Amino acid sequence: MDNHRHQKQAKITLLESEEVSSTRWQFITMTAQEEDLIHRMHKLIGDRWDLIAGRIPGRKPEEIERYWIMTHLEGFGKRRRG
Repeated sequence: MDNHRHQKQAKITLLESEEVSSTRWQFITMTAQEEDLIHRMHKLIGDRWDLIAGRIPGRKPEEIERYWIMTHLEGFGKRRRG
């Protein structure tokens, strides 16, 4: 039982470290059509990145989410412009 708890804790730590390293993401360039579709679909269905990515050929849910975060979170926007 103790081992299971330790494995679960390690998984959480790994995810947290991925979030921290996300500040080093490279900006993802989208076409105007992709941007428009992402904005319209997000308004309709929220952050269901897998559904949104399914409408954009060649895009993965992780790319769509990363694009959204980088264009809508204040910290990323300032870094991008600065």
